Amino acid sequence: MAQRTRLDDTHCAIAQALDVVGDWWTLLIVRDTARGLHRFDELQRELGVSRKVLTERLRLLVDAEVLSRVPYQEHPPRHEYRLTPRGRALLPVLVALQDWGDTWVLGEGEMTATTPTAASQEARRVHDLLGTHLPQLRLADDKGELRDPVASDTPYTVLYCFPGAYARRDAYPPGWAGIPGAPGCTLESCTYRDQLAEFTAAGATVHGVSTQRPDEQRAFADKERLRFPLLSDADLALTAALRLPTFRAAGVSRLKRLTLVVDRERVVREVQYPVTDVTASVDAALATVNRLASQAR
Repeated sequence: MAQRTRLDDTHCAIAQALDVVGDWWTLLIVRDTARGLHRFDELQRELGVSRKVLTERLRLLVDAEVLSRVPYQEHPPRHEYRLTPRGRALLPVLVALQDWGDTWVLGEGEMTATTPTAASQEARRVHDLLGTHLPQLRLADDKGELRDPVASDTPYTVLYCFPGAYARRDAYPPGWAGIPGAPGCTLESCTYRDQLAEFTAAGATVHGVSTQRPDEQRAFADKERLRFPLLSDADLALTAALRLPTFRAAGVSRLKRLTLVVDRERVVREVQYPVTDVTASVDAALATVNRLASQAR
């Protein structure tokens, strides 16, 4: 693809970046690779793009070191495409674009930690996760150790995503209490803590997920004596992989409150969004796990 940057834009990082990722298909390829689609036929089927266009865009992204070309079969030779560290650094860009689209194109142009209605396009996108697979990835837990958000030693994992929870009240961003859907993270986590034995008895692991740093999560977990891991999606890997809804507060992309129940095979079995009553959502997650366990007997 020919360079489009004008001579007087050679020192503009925005213009230089757009020479790599400014094409419609290019960013969508990065989006779908983050979602776990790595092979040519998978990408072509998802995007509905011609083989010629897809081949050109993949070559561009490999040359720009956004994607790496990794062999997965020798005879005949086959390759798949994986995000490099440079490519993963684009995930916040994708999430910011999605947040802008949710807020200003699909929504009302207001900062909110939830959606005003279960019939919104944002809610439909989240509920479309039902039956899909969560890609393989690792998130840092509140001790800084990398772990799979899906437990391998229990039949089900409850992933509750929350905007943010802090050990000190003065650590919350200014105006936090006035953001619709933002308050309630402490109550939600403590309700899961208090019912953890029931989730364990039903065969479920509980993981909380936010975009906070692990040290912030650790301070909160210690203060509230949580007995399950909080996972940090500060790099937005899970957010981009599942196209989870976000909002921005204090300059940080934050997950809107939602809950997923995922089985051991990484299939999303239940979706809760929007979550407007946090204690009721915990009860609903427990009921889902009990129902699934009963059906599996």
